Amino acid sequence: MTGTDWAAWQRSWDRQQEWYMPDREERFRVMLDMVEAVVGPKPRVLDLACGTGSITDRLLRRFPDSTSTGVDLDPALLAIADGYFAGDPRVTLVAADLKDPEWTAGLPHDTYDAVLTATALHWLHSEPLTALYGQLAGLVRDGGVFMNADHMIDTTTPRINAAERAHRHAAMDRAKADGALDWAEWWALAAEDPALAGPTARRFEIYGEHADGDMPSPRWHAETLRAAGFGEARPVWASPSDTLLLAVK
Repeated sequence: MTGTDWAAWQRSWDRQQEWYMPDREERFRVMLDMVEAVVGPKPRVLDLACGTGSITDRLLRRFPDSTSTGVDLDPALLAIADGYFAGDPRVTLVAADLKDPEWTAGLPHDTYDAVLTATALHWLHSEPLTALYGQLAGLVRDGGVFMNADHMIDTTTPRINAAERAHRHAAMDRAKADGALDWAEWWALAAEDPALAGPTARRFEIYGEHADGDMPSPRWHAETLRAAGFGEARPVWASPSDTLLLAVK
């Protein structure tokens, strides 16, 4: 893999994700604002379902004295993260399946100041997500935070949901016409890169094609987190389609 431009792959992943979420940077900004507000500027962070490490990248740029443990199962995205953060002692990467009851065994720390995740847990259905939230309550220290920025759908507002979706997809179509890469096209390029071809093939063996979970409402997330052991939980940012939900232990 010598000579691979991992920073270029990191940027490419970010641009592909921004096609789906033009306000992606704003949710990261608010997430880090709340990390600083609640636990301070030197947090020990667990970047949950970290992918290429987008959250960790922004965390370390803003808070140079922070540390991050990135956890994911995707071998291709972890390969990019490993190449991108190579040599940085502040970053530890762990391959683990969040649906495995023993996934926490590979973590380097027993507790964290903050557990952060974005646009990842919608892959899980409600039952495994509830179990995961129970485990996170044990990983976040007292006074620490968990934040999840993701698709959270309120099914009580179908007309609003339909209008928002139509408007969002019209904007995506315009960006696509201007050359934006979608998810499938990005993965096709990864499969052609000699450094990522093998990890990408293994990734599709693990996951198959893209599939979504239940995507419950912000209220469901808040109630489930409180039932799991968090003292407070509520949205701290929202776009027309997504929510950043903050829980304090």
